[in-house]
Amino acid sequence: MGYLERTVDIELDELLRIAPAVALDGPKGVGKTGTALRRATVSWLLDDPAQRALVEADPAFAGAPPGTLLVDEWQRLPEVWDSVRRRVDEGAPPGRFLLTGSATPARGVDTHSGAGRILSLRMRPMALHERGAVVPVVSLASLLTGTQGALQGSTAFGAADYFAAIEASGFPGIGRQPARLRRGLLDAYLGRVIDRDLPEHGLSVRRPETLRRWLQAFAAASSTTTAYSRILDATTGGDGSQPAKTTTIAYRDHLSALWLLDPVPGWSPSRNPLSRLQQAPKHQLADPALAARLLGHSAASLASAGGAAMAGPLFESLATLTVRVAAQAAEGRVGHLRTRNGDHEVDLVVEGVDGAVLGIEVKLSATVGDRDVRHLLWMREQLPHAVVDLVVLTTGTRAYRRQDGVAVVPLALLGP
Repeated sequence: MGYLERTVDIELDELLRIAPAVALDGPKGVGKTGTALRRATVSWLLDDPAQRALVEADPAFAGAPPGTLLVDEWQRLPEVWDSVRRRVDEGAPPGRFLLTGSATPARGVDTHSGAGRILSLRMRPMALHERGAVVPVVSLASLLTGTQGALQGSTAFGAADYFAAIEASGFPGIGRQPARLRRGLLDAYLGRVIDRDLPEHGLSVRRPETLRRWLQAFAAASSTTTAYSRILDATTGGDGSQPAKTTTIAYRDHLSALWLLDPVPGWSPSRNPLSRLQQAPKHQLADPALAARLLGHSAASLASAGGAAMAGPLFESLATLTVRVAAQAAEGRVGHLRTRNGDHEVDLVVEGVDGAVLGIEVKLSATVGDRDVRHLLWMREQLPHAVVDLVVLTTGTRAYRRQDGVAVVPLALLGP
């Protein structure tokens, strides 16, 4: 199978022209190595003991040839980070170092922050527009800058196609496999996290079934701000046993370090601050397919009455992944807005580097009514000089703009 271009490719090429060192971070299997190898003059894959030994023998990279040096899975030899930082301080040229990592170093490993020397770039699972099945015609960057112009375009994608995309996964090595193999690979991925990755990261999982129950409860809370105490309550086993709060905090911290939890933070504007905003994060796993697999959902079950409760939240998870990938390329930060008493909420808010704000609602429907845009219109009233556009992402077939100015965009038509 050929390489599918990623939005992060554009970012990486831009940054390597100006930055001496770039770290590409993200969960295992997201495609970091494949993307990085396309740009490397020479590479060391540190999950190979022989190649790790070569770096250990020359930590200053004195014998390395000119060009871009890739150190893959750098966290397996954390001193690499400080060595690269020192080379940057000594005047390394742009594009000299490319680091990839699928975990932050375990606690107790001392590394300098690298602030001001090493740029960090997040690589997430493939957004919908990156998977080769859709051709986006609406640019998030243009919406954020107010330059999108007339909305047009249509797609044959419908609800069943979005459910299939949720099930399929954004991990490139999984998403393009036959359905039976995909399910096995997702199960193996989750099993590896519990049985190998977490122990390697310093967390001893004494009762794997308890961690799996917690992951299932977290998956069930996708796209919500459910309190962690309620997620803990939902982890109670059939025998009435429940893990300690300290145990689940350790789960959360270590899974975050492996880039598998990807919460959407509560948003507050950098200018003209709104009062009474709730700052609790919206829960998301790195890939909606992981949540669906943990909960036993397939494309068919999400389309049925039995899967209706999770169909909307998982569609929002897919939309969130797509928006985040596109927003990162536009240098936008993504959050969600919710007032403390819950009377107003906006699913996703993208804020640009200049303070421009794009409000986004996600709706598992092909139609949009006045009630669906009321929170967006409220936000525009509160921040009239900051909000540049408002969008509802749907499962419809056509992009258009309502009379109140709100853009209605099928998710399949949204790209960077």
